[in-house]
Amino acid sequence: MDTEEFKRRAGQREYIAAGSEMHLLMHRAAAEAQRITAVINGGFHAQEELRALFSQLTGREPGEGFALFPPFYTDFGKNIAVGKGVFINSGCCFQDQGGIEIGDGCLIGHQVVIATLDHDLDPANRKSMRPAPVRLGRNVWVGSHATILPGVSIGDDAVIAAGAVVTKDVPAATVAAGVPARIVKKI
Repeated sequence: MDTEEFKRRAGQREYIAAGSEMHLLMHRAAAEAQRITAVINGGFHAQEELRALFSQLTGREPGEGFALFPPFYTDFGKNIAVGKGVFINSGCCFQDQGGIEIGDGCLIGHQVVIATLDHDLDPANRKSMRPAPVRLGRNVWVGSHATILPGVSIGDDAVIAAGAVVTKDVPAATVAAGVPARIVKKI
């Protein structure tokens, strides 16, 4: 199995059984992601260098105007797509096996967590996982320490308040806050 087949199957939300070919590929990809993020996080780099390292990490070019403030963490790396003018602040953790799409103009605050995997609830299968993509539309602002859970889509121009835990889709041009996050106002 190669990374492209993994991404296709994860994008279809195929169950990842512990010890399966998909699971083993995740572990190989994690080692590569750790190697690259160690370089990203290991010293000062100009934005041009960070852009090149992020491209190496994800296997694709981020959009024009991309900026990253390290440290940055991911345990897969190859299933992140970033649009134009995206800013990712320091301390973010992206669990991207299920796929993360970040639209143009998004601002991601300090220590945001984006998760795309759920472990099986059955204790006998707890090491197995279910992937589900996370999608952020255009001009989404995600506040510091927010957590976005698997399968969530956030509409264009939405705001996720600091510390929110987003468990469900967020409509465009709204503000979501709280644990679990709920819509608190329209923009």
